[in-house]
Amino acid sequence: MAQRHISRRQAISTASAGVLGTMAIHPLTPFSFAKASKLALLGGEKVRTAPWPPWPVWDKSAEDGVLDMLRSGRWWRGGGEHVSEFEEEYARLMGAKRCLATASGTTALLVALHVLGVDAGDEVLVSPYTFIATYNVIFMNKALPVFVDTNPETFLINSAKMEERITDRTTAILPVHIYGLPVDMDKVNAVAKKQNLKVVEDACQAWLGEYKGKKLGTLGDLGCFSFQNSKNLPAGEGGAVLGNDDELMDRCYSFHNCGRPFGRVKRTSDYPVRGSNRRMQQIQALTLLSQMKRIQKDADIRLENATYLDKKLREIPGIYPAKLVEGNNRSAYHMYPFRFVSEEFDQVPRAKFLEALRAEGIPCSTGYGQQNNDGLIEDALNSKGYKRLFSEKRLNQWREENQLPGNDQLAREAVTFYQSILLGTKNDMDDIVNAITKIYENRKLLL
Repeated sequence: MAQRHISRRQAISTASAGVLGTMAIHPLTPFSFAKASKLALLGGEKVRTAPWPPWPVWDKSAEDGVLDMLRSGRWWRGGGEHVSEFEEEYARLMGAKRCLATASGTTALLVALHVLGVDAGDEVLVSPYTFIATYNVIFMNKALPVFVDTNPETFLINSAKMEERITDRTTAILPVHIYGLPVDMDKVNAVAKKQNLKVVEDACQAWLGEYKGKKLGTLGDLGCFSFQNSKNLPAGEGGAVLGNDDELMDRCYSFHNCGRPFGRVKRTSDYPVRGSNRRMQQIQALTLLSQMKRIQKDADIRLENATYLDKKLREIPGIYPAKLVEGNNRSAYHMYPFRFVSEEFDQVPRAKFLEALRAEGIPCSTGYGQQNNDGLIEDALNSKGYKRLFSEKRLNQWREENQLPGNDQLAREAVTFYQSILLGTKNDMDDIVNAITKIYENRKLLL
């Protein structure tokens, strides 16, 4: 009899139907299909009891420099050198001409949008699957965030739907490289060029991510990053704006430093332009310079483990890792994301799947939700400012068009693993795959 060749996804599915004994499974496979393995949620043994890699990780060799800075009294960038040093090193790392360090990723976005001219009454196309700061900064500029639906397969803005959302008030596009996944920037930039729009990349989760060989955050007019405590490059708080246009970057610097003159921003007075204090502190810069020593190695480990998980998890029915857009692309993997399709798990609810996975020792979360329906949005639209800036007809039209079926689907299906999990070993990744396989095999017991 000729040997039957089947995929592992088919093998698991067939085994779960009770015919495992009729098939030849490779003897070296690390995965067990035995239904006798009782789910931890139901009183069985956990797949994993060992801890996961911690985050953040402090570099003790940085302590002397921090102590020297504290003793010197040069705590802010106006009296010290470390923020400028970080800016130079980060621009070099990311392949950008200039970097401006800021107090946070949110302040980086605020600086970028202001300098690119986003103003009261404007509209900005934006990804809906993102952290709240992305569209909060649009509201803070008294502009209207216009959500473009998500492609559930990529977790990213659906670039094919951007042009239909453009109006005569649209001034910018704010694509989000969420979880470090690279947006199709060729399509974004093509629409922006055709419609004369500015592009601000929200690369707050995308350090060392790449699109067609170029670093994310260097492909639009300006790119913004975050260094918050959970991030792959952490400093507690902190952010950065990257750019290749000296005039733009000089204006960013001036704006973030209370409007003081800088570079091409001429000294017509002590404060020639409107500005705000968005500066990074010296201690943040020193922490980042220390953390940068490990970022490339960590990124390579995450990529290797994510690639391994992609291959293994695709073979389990109902599990769909995020699909990268076409091109020579690389995710930063601030989270490892996949979709859980309940219909392929005999209608097991996602919440029950997550509960079972956590019980097996695998930390996981649901990611972002239907944030285009957040209460803060209606609060803004009903405010006196927005009623002055936008007609009742336009605001009602916005509400009618705020239907995002792709994003709704992703919000129902998404599952994520935190980035430090990807700093583990191949055996650690096998624990994840074993746990999900075990849950699939016993899925009917979760109903």
